[in-house]
Amino acid sequence: MSRIGLMPIEIPEGVEVNIEGAKVTVKGKLGELSQEFNKNMAIKKEENVVTVSRPNDERENRSLHGLTRSLINNMVIGVSKGFTKKLELNGVGYRANLKGQDLDLQLGYSHNVLVKAPEGIKFECPSQEEIIVSGIDKQLVGEIAANIRKKRPPEPYKGKGIKYEGEHIRRKLGKAAKTE
Repeated sequence: MSRIGLMPIEIPEGVEVNIEGAKVTVKGKLGELSQEFNKNMAIKKEENVVTVSRPNDERENRSLHGLTRSLINNMVIGVSKGFTKKLELNGVGYRANLKGQDLDLQLGYSHNVLVKAPEGIKFECPSQEEIIVSGIDKQLVGEIAANIRKKRPPEPYKGKGIKYEGEHIRRKLGKAAKTE
């Protein structure tokens, strides 16, 4: 049995969950999210708890059980608290600034890199070396943060580049450490 799929999802105050067949809509103080799920999964709402169950133990249904529960849980957390990803810039001359809603990055290229903020995503720059990506959709927040990191991934020799907060960069010694 799926340990994750069996756990009930508690709905906090101020969050409204509507289930219409396989479509789940979640409304909260931060916004609204809706998603269509597989028709085999039985999604039920009883008072302040949402449960997900599967019809049988076929391989596909087993794999969808925990996934469906996790996606609905992420929707509930997103509209009540939101999600954030923090990025750090390491390197001489690497800077991040806001231009309106968009993010303007100086990453050692001959030009500035402009990252447009899609709908539902908000950028913050507490300092020139920090970027905070926030929003209600966990998948979108992670995707935008990964795309920003892809502009200049951290290199293994000096550690220069954009990395997630708390990410450990494995360092290489370089050619000075060559042994025979």
